[in-house]
Amino acid sequence: MDDHLIVQMFRDRDEDALAAAKEKYEKYLTYIANNVLHDRGESEECVSDALLAAWESIPPQNPDNLKTYLGKLTREIAISRWRKNTSGKRIRSDLVRSLDEIEEIVSGGDPDSEFEEAELSREISRFLFSVDEDKRNVFIRRYWFYDPVKNICRRYGFGKSKVLMMLKRTRDDLARYLKERGYLK
Repeated sequence: MDDHLIVQMFRDRDEDALAAAKEKYEKYLTYIANNVLHDRGESEECVSDALLAAWESIPPQNPDNLKTYLGKLTREIAISRWRKNTSGKRIRSDLVRSLDEIEEIVSGGDPDSEFEEAELSREISRFLFSVDEDKRNVFIRRYWFYDPVKNICRRYGFGKSKVLMMLKRTRDDLARYLKERGYLK
């Protein structure tokens, strides 16, 4: 089913929108949640929570890209659940490293509004489409899907040091790019 039709079903408050979105994106959303939580049952709950969050937010939201919108909701819910599950514990997981790496860049800015956040997101997308495909893919696998470095190495046939260097250089380039555009100090 076409995403625009599914979004319209959400807007019309047609409960079949939930089933249509689940059917189309459940595997993708579960993959994202499972990379954060490493627990199939909790990941499935996050997907259900994300679909409910979409139900509650459309309208007023009207996402142009339903897959990305649902993916973002799923990531936020999974990270929130992971933080709740691990609060007070000293855990140094791949997720923590991934969050720390990217937070060094994006936390340097101070978006005051949803509009500024959306602008920052668009700038990051512009940047990513300006770098070569391998760098873009590795960056997205790490910071959108939270793939562990070893999985990225296996997926692209790169050594660990190459992937780590690609990530560092891309983060550094992104920081410079955002600084030039006034998003970072």
